[in-house]
Amino acid sequence: MNRASETIQEAVQAAKAAPITGRCVWTGEELAASGDWIWRWPEGAMDEIDTAWRAIATRVDEPTRITAADFPLPGLRDFFDAMLAELEDGRGAIRLTGFPVERYGRDALRAIFWGIGCHLGTAVHQTAHGEILGEVRDESGDGGIVSQQIGAKATGDERVLASRARARSTGPLRFHTDRCDVIALLCAANGIEGGVSKLASIPYIHNEIMRRRPDLHALLCQDYWRSRPDDEEGPRHDKVFALPVFGVRDGKISSQYSRTYVEQAQEIDGVPTLTAAQNEALDLLAEIAEENCLQAPFAEGDIQLLNNHVVYHGRTAYADDRASGKTRLLMRLWLSVPNSRTLPDGFEVLWGATEAGALRGGVSPAA
Repeated sequence: MNRASETIQEAVQAAKAAPITGRCVWTGEELAASGDWIWRWPEGAMDEIDTAWRAIATRVDEPTRITAADFPLPGLRDFFDAMLAELEDGRGAIRLTGFPVERYGRDALRAIFWGIGCHLGTAVHQTAHGEILGEVRDESGDGGIVSQQIGAKATGDERVLASRARARSTGPLRFHTDRCDVIALLCAANGIEGGVSKLASIPYIHNEIMRRRPDLHALLCQDYWRSRPDDEEGPRHDKVFALPVFGVRDGKISSQYSRTYVEQAQEIDGVPTLTAAQNEALDLLAEIAEENCLQAPFAEGDIQLLNNHVVYHGRTAYADDRASGKTRLLMRLWLSVPNSRTLPDGFEVLWGATEAGALRGGVSPAA
């Protein structure tokens, strides 16, 4: 390598090692104290949303066919633009409170949530099987793939429990990101206890690891192998891919992280075994996230929006009471948004496109 190439490489490494700055760097304590991540609907918003819904209520057979033109909300355009700006260049997290879920049945809520999402971005598929408007609830007793995986684990099968099975049970979820620019969750119903949302600032964690252990920070800027689970992506020839946990471009960070996918990849022949230092780096990431996260219980009617590039999310375990009908239900959208950041080189292996504002993320539906 000549000196010019070495200089370029040094500049790249220096950029990666620079601390991230801005309002996206926060601790849970700071975010709770400021309260600025809590947003409320503007005056007249519910009337406008209700009018849009009633105009199509008798002709909607599938909510995901609704377009923004079908569900006009002109009075909320500035509000939605402000939310998108805050997600990309501000805190990266918004809890929008006060939607009157009690006024609507489940099908109506799905259509309304989808209609609102159309004004924020483009929904992308969450599984290869076509899920695009997801419902996060306990499926462990439904007899399907989730209960099968949980049952296998309980009877001694030591394979790593899939992310989908974890999410569709009442158990806790470790900190992770999803494969979209913005994840939107509507709390349609709560269980009897638990299910507290946990949020952590990725830029804060990045900076803190770099301060405490620059050697481990350097590892997290290098490739980790991850799986492409069949229950999410369907059968594929490329079962694994490699991507850093942290990537920085133009001063903006992006992180794709789920320890479950890293652990699942270790079960696949040919994948390099994680080193002790690589595991230590992941342990430190989880430790700092837990120490500095915000814990925020959902209230029915809350909509939580997170920029997946700058916020990790997880949850505590929860309890339902099926006998009384008190069961938790979160409706979920994965959105590609028009004001998204440029992603680091190499991230196309997961995202497809890396250009700012590109339609990207999600899972390609099976043919």
